[in-house]
Amino acid sequence: MTQTKFKPKNEFDARATADMRQHLLKPNWSVREKLALSCRILAEAGHESAIAGQITARGEDPKTMWTARFGLGLEETRASDFILVDDELNVLEGDGMPNPSNRFHLWVYRARPDVMSIMHTHPPYVSALSMLGVPLKVAHMDTSMFYEDVAFLDHWPGPPIGDEEGAIISNALGDKRAILLAHHGQLCACGTVEEAAIMAMFFEKAARLQLLAMSAGTIQDLEPEHARAAHDYRLKPEPLGATFHYYARRALRADPDCLG
Repeated sequence: MTQTKFKPKNEFDARATADMRQHLLKPNWSVREKLALSCRILAEAGHESAIAGQITARGEDPKTMWTARFGLGLEETRASDFILVDDELNVLEGDGMPNPSNRFHLWVYRARPDVMSIMHTHPPYVSALSMLGVPLKVAHMDTSMFYEDVAFLDHWPGPPIGDEEGAIISNALGDKRAILLAHHGQLCACGTVEEAAIMAMFFEKAARLQLLAMSAGTIQDLEPEHARAAHDYRLKPEPLGATFHYYARRALRADPDCLG
């Protein structure tokens, strides 16, 4: 019997990556525009929790960051609402005040020079999972971006408005891209705004899937080799950027003025 010969999977991967670099759209949005689009994407995905949560990005000076002026919900934040602050939350550019809870973002940026954007929200399924005292369980292809890349802080240090909470959260995050915060919410700390936004959005999907699966039976583990390959593929800049642009187009159809 003739044996079927398979080409190595990495050949298909390399070709697909090259094609994506050539054909996928790369809109020339500014950092503030990407942050505003991230707010709308996360709002549509159910991450709104009144004025809780923060969407930030590191500024050109590594000791600065862009953050939305305090008092706005995700679904109403525009690019012009982002202000530049220093590492003591003093406003350098724009009008308004930053959310006092932004202080713990500063600790993450200091500890992680690779992090360029942080998305922290309190969506319902993440919040429900955070109340159970169990880590995020990554057991589905669509959420494999979190495989071996999500930490868990198993106690709540209180509202993160002081330096103590910043030290605790940044230490618990370590070198990972994401963390589930007990009795609190989720945080994603990534190398680009697009990556942080999509990981934050899929964190809620992962939590929802986990709670549904836990209600029905025992969650089965992924095979590590395949899970690591899926993690790396899901975080490739090309498909990740295409995913961000898809959700951004939906946000722009709903409110074209969000870039204003």
